[in-house]
Amino acid sequence: MRARLAIANSQITVELREVVLRDKPQQLLDISPKATVPVLISNDNTLIDESLDIMLWALNQNDPENWYQSLSQSQLQLSQQLIADNDGEFKYYLDRYKYADRYPEHSQDYYRQQAEQQLQILEQQLQQHRYLIADRITYADMAILPFIRQFAFADKHWFDQSPYPLIQTWLNEFIESELFATIMPKFKQWQQGDEIIFFPEKI
Repeated sequence: MRARLAIANSQITVELREVVLRDKPQQLLDISPKATVPVLISNDNTLIDESLDIMLWALNQNDPENWYQSLSQSQLQLSQQLIADNDGEFKYYLDRYKYADRYPEHSQDYYRQQAEQQLQILEQQLQQHRYLIADRITYADMAILPFIRQFAFADKHWFDQSPYPLIQTWLNEFIESELFATIMPKFKQWQQGDEIIFFPEKI
């Protein structure tokens, strides 16, 4: 999701191959040793197989909303720290919170409480700025928002009653945005020989 957000915002059009991970096409296995998604192959045949790296690839080419290029050194360092915490410990507990039945070592409540430590940090950030590191959207917001959305919808009733009003507002603005709508269409599974699908869709 965050790779698509950056690609759409950067106004770059890519050829899209929708992959079902339980039925990976041979073409994916041939080009990517990890065989995970997302994977991007640039025009010069550079392979990029991490979503954050795809974000930066897109924003380094075109950054019309200044998500990344205009960040100060301190903002960049804070962004990197928040994203690292999100991709590390928060995602670890998020996966266990969402699929607690697969991880019976602890209760779902325990996993949620561990993940909440990151939410408390984000709520504090939003007390200082309208968005995570500034009064405008940056790549830190867009790198983290999809994971907070997953957390929220794991138990939406609990989340809506939770003591994180600024995160709730921040997330709702994202979900209601035109950019979010742009990345959410469902695409059919790609098979060899299928017609090319462009993302964002060419006009």
